[in-house]
Amino acid sequence: METSWLEMRWTRSFYLVFVLFLTLVLLQAIKLFLRRQQLQRVLRAFPGPSPHWLIGNQKLFQNGDLELFEEFVKKYPCAFPAWIGPFEIFFQIYDPDYAKTFLNRSDPKSQYLYKYLTLTIGEGLVSLSGNRWYQHRRLITPVFNFNTLKSHSRIMAQSINTLLDKWEKICGTQEAVLEVFNDISLMSLDTLMKCTFSKDTNCQINSAFDDYTKGICEASEIIYKRALSFLYHHDIIFKFSSEKHQLQKISNNLYQYTDKIIQERRKALKEEKEHGKTDNRNYRDFLDILLSAQVEHDNSFSDTDLHAEVNTFMVAGQDTVAGSLSWLLYNLAQNPEHQERCREEIRGILGDESSITWDHLSKMTYTTMCIKETLRLYPTIISISRQLSKPITFPDGRSLPAGMTVVLSIWGLHHNPAIWENPKVFDPLRFSPDNLEKRHTYSFLPFSAGPRNCIGQHFAMTEIKMAIAMILLRFEMTLDPTRPLILVPKIILKPKNGFYLSLKKIS
Repeated sequence: METSWLEMRWTRSFYLVFVLFLTLVLLQAIKLFLRRQQLQRVLRAFPGPSPHWLIGNQKLFQNGDLELFEEFVKKYPCAFPAWIGPFEIFFQIYDPDYAKTFLNRSDPKSQYLYKYLTLTIGEGLVSLSGNRWYQHRRLITPVFNFNTLKSHSRIMAQSINTLLDKWEKICGTQEAVLEVFNDISLMSLDTLMKCTFSKDTNCQINSAFDDYTKGICEASEIIYKRALSFLYHHDIIFKFSSEKHQLQKISNNLYQYTDKIIQERRKALKEEKEHGKTDNRNYRDFLDILLSAQVEHDNSFSDTDLHAEVNTFMVAGQDTVAGSLSWLLYNLAQNPEHQERCREEIRGILGDESSITWDHLSKMTYTTMCIKETLRLYPTIISISRQLSKPITFPDGRSLPAGMTVVLSIWGLHHNPAIWENPKVFDPLRFSPDNLEKRHTYSFLPFSAGPRNCIGQHFAMTEIKMAIAMILLRFEMTLDPTRPLILVPKIILKPKNGFYLSLKKIS
C-alpha cells in the first residue's frame, strides 16, 4: 500500500520540527558548557570547595551548616566560589577590605533573591536600584529621624509592657520555662503596627494575626528555597510548582491587608480636611510620612510604590528585631555575669525614676556593647548579595567580571578568626572605645555599610535597647539545658524549634 501524499508531508514536517528541536537543545547545551568553562577560567585565582557536577555546593546552604561554612572561611582567605547547580555561582566574600570595595559600589541587588522577594512585597528599598532607589530613600529618610524615633520609643514601651505583663501572668511568683521567640515576634509586630499604621491590633493577645505572621514565614522559606534551587531559577519551572501558588496567595493576602489600612487612612484624612477635624495623635507614623510624600511627588511615587514600602518596612522590621533581641537574651542568659552588669547599669541610669525613656538609652554603654557583640555573633541578616554591573578588582589584585553574583557573608565576616580573636566567645569588651579604634571599619556589618546601609538601623537599636532594659528590670533569665538553641540560616536567622528561657520575676 502506497504512502499518501498527506502522510509523507506530515512525516517530513515532524522530522523537520524534531531536528530543529534537537538543534536548539544542542545549541543551548553548548552555550551552557561554554559558560561553565568561562566561569572556571575566571575563578582559577579563587580556590574553593569541590562542587558536585550537578548540584554544585548547594548542600552547604540547603543544610544550613554554619560550622562547615566557618571551616571554609578559615581554609580559603578572603573569598571562595560556591556553585549553585552546574552553571551559576554565588561568590562568597568575608574579608573587610573586600567588603569595603564591594559595598562602596552601586551594583544592583542580586536577581536570584531580590527578584523573587518582589513577588511578595513589591519593589521597595530592599530591591530597588539606581535613581528609583535614591528617590525612595530620600522620601523615606524622615521616618527615621531622631524626633520621630523619640515619639516611637513611647509606643515601643507600651508593646514591651504588654509582653512583660503576659510573661508575669504566666510565671507568677515561680520560675517558669517559656518559648520566647514567638512572643517577642508578636511584640515586634505590635510595635510595627502602631508605628507604621497607628493601629492597636492587640496582636500579642489576639490570635487573629497568626495567619499574617505565618504567611510571612512561609514566604521567606519559599523565596530562600527558590534562590538555592537552580531549577527554580527558571520562571517556567517555578510557575508550575505548588510553591508559586502559595507565594501568590501570601502576596495577595498581604496586599489586601495593607491596602485596607491605607484606604481607611485616606478616608479619615479626607473627612478631617472636609470637617476641619485634627487627629489627636502626638506623633507621625510611617504611613503619614509616605502619604505626604505621595502628595508632594504624585507622578513619581505611585500607589504601587506606597504598598511596596509599607510591606518592606513591616516584613523587614519584624523578624530582624525579634531575632536580634532573642539572641541577646540567649547570650545574657548564658553569661549571667554580663546579665547582672547590664541590669546594674540600667538601675543606675534609672535612679529614682520609674520607667525607661528615650533620654536613658544613650547612657546604656555596657548594654550597648552586649547588643553589638550579639549582632556580631548572631547577625539576623547573614548575607547581602549583588550582581556586578561592571568588573571588580579587590585590594589583593584578584578580579571578577561583570555579571557575577557576589554574596557578602556577614556571618563569615563576623566569625572570621583572621579578624576576631576567639570569634565564638561572647565578649562585649570587643566594642569598648579602646578596641573600636583598632578594628577595621568594615569588620562589623550587622546593618551593612556604604550608601545602601540599613535605613532602619536606629529604629531597630532603639527598640532593642528599650526592650532589654525593661526585661532586665523585671526578670532574671537562665537557659533551659534540655532544649538547646538550634539555628536555621534562611533569609533571616531563626531558631529551628523555638527558643526557650527560664524566667524568674524579680521581686
